[in-house]
Amino acid sequence: MYIPTANSETRLPVLRQMMAAHPLAAVVTLGQDGLIATHLPLVLEDDGSEFGVLKGHVSRANPQWRSPAPDVEALAIFSGAQHYISPNWYPSKLEDGKEVPTWNYVVVHAYGSLRVVEDAGWILAHLNSLVDTHEAQFAAPWQVSDAPAGFIASQMKGIVGFEIPIRRLEGKWKMSQNRNEADRLGAIEGLSGLGTTESVAVAGLIDDAKPRDI
Repeated sequence: MYIPTANSETRLPVLRQMMAAHPLAAVVTLGQDGLIATHLPLVLEDDGSEFGVLKGHVSRANPQWRSPAPDVEALAIFSGAQHYISPNWYPSKLEDGKEVPTWNYVVVHAYGSLRVVEDAGWILAHLNSLVDTHEAQFAAPWQVSDAPAGFIASQMKGIVGFEIPIRRLEGKWKMSQNRNEADRLGAIEGLSGLGTTESVAVAGLIDDAKPRDI
C-alpha cells in the first residue's frame, strides 16, 4: 500500500484497536484462477508473536479456501472511518481557488500465509470466540450453546476455518495531516456540521491526527 510519511500509522496498539473496532475485513488471496476476495468478520488473537493471528471461517462452498497459493501471502484489509472532503471547507480556497476534493480514510492491511483448518474443536472454539466478542454488547448475550448441539454440529459441517499469522502490518490514517491548521479546522467544522456518525468520526480523527513533515 502506498503510504505517504504524513499518513503512516505504526503504533501497534492503535492498529490493533482499529482492527477490533472494524472486524469485517476483505481477505484477498491468489488462487489458481487469480485473485479472490471474501468479506467476513475476523478475530484477532494474541499468539505470542509480534502482531498476533487472525482467525475466521468461510463457507465450504467458497472456492477461496481450496487452493490459496502457498508462496503468496494473504492480505486482510480492515477499513475504518471514511468521508468525502469538500474543498469548500478550506479557508485557503478563498485565496486563489486552487483546491480540489479529497477523501479521508483509515485502513489497516495485515499480511500473512493463510492456513486452512478443518478441525471441529478448533472451529467450535473460534465460533465461541467470535460470538462472545460481538454479543458482549448486549444485556442478555446469545451463546453458541443456546442452540442444540446437533444443530451447531450440522452447521459446522458447512464451514471451513482458517488462520493468518500476521507477519506484516500497515496502517494508513489519511486525515488531512498535510493541510495547514486553518484548513484542518475547516474540514472538522464541515464534517461536524453534517452530523452523521461517519462524518463526526472522521472529524474526531482529523482533530487527533498529528501533522508531520512530508
